[in-house]
Amino acid sequence: MKIKELQARQGKIDIEVEVVKIDEPREFEKFGNKGRVATATVKDDSGEIKLTLWNDEIDTAKVGDSLKITNGYVSEYQSELQLTAGRFGKLEVVKKE
Repeated sequence: MKIKELQARQGKIDIEVEVVKIDEPREFEKFGNKGRVATATVKDDSGEIKLTLWNDEIDTAKVGDSLKITNGYVSEYQSELQLTAGRFGKLEVVKKE
């Protein structure tokens, strides 16, 4: 699948992307549990999209890495599409920079 084919509220996405940029992680607390979240910009040959990285994923991905997302999900935030591996998906580094 390619980035240009992604649509809001679309699930079961399998895609390979390259990390272009990773913003500073933010800490949050929800239901008494602490966590971290960061927004990365990723690309393929069809375009760019924001990728939400949660907790350990933040330490896994680095700029220049190629990532494979299996069973990912696309959401929409402030009219912008965002990709995430989500609770049921998997994010893995297939090529380190």
